[in-house]
Amino acid sequence: MENLQTTIASGLAERYGTLASRVRELAAPLAQEQFWIKPFPFGNSFGHLVLHLTGNLNYYIGAQIAGTGYVRDRDLEFTETRHLPKEEVLQSFDEAIAMVLRTVRAQSAEDWIAAYNAVGAENVANRFQMVLRCAAHLDHHVGQMIYLGFALGRAEA
Repeated sequence: MENLQTTIASGLAERYGTLASRVRELAAPLAQEQFWIKPFPFGNSFGHLVLHLTGNLNYYIGAQIAGTGYVRDRDLEFTETRHLPKEEVLQSFDEAIAMVLRTVRAQSAEDWIAAYNAVGAENVANRFQMVLRCAAHLDHHVGQMIYLGFALGRAEA
């Protein structure tokens, strides 16, 4: 029988893995140009959303829990003009997901309830709440990516 710590870690790892796979699946049919197109006067491109999710995970989980030293430039996540290669952006996202999975699996029961403090997360009390919030944030943006896929003419989104 699993204990609560193992249940939390395995449940979160499964969810992050599922969401990461969905990002890859949605990105796969997009050409490099489509990856960076903003089909609406509001909102973001698929590529900018991936940059944003990568920065979010690397900051809130990597820097603040795993101690990676990551320094975030949140504004650049939405304004990057270099249109980096799609595969390079997705590889960075995959690396952030791998770091999240390692971090989640390394948390003890005491770690999960440890106080959490970061800019932009002032009302988050502990590590569990932040990791859960990041999963919800990722899920939210996957929904936007599905919509972008339809807007970019991908019928199977």
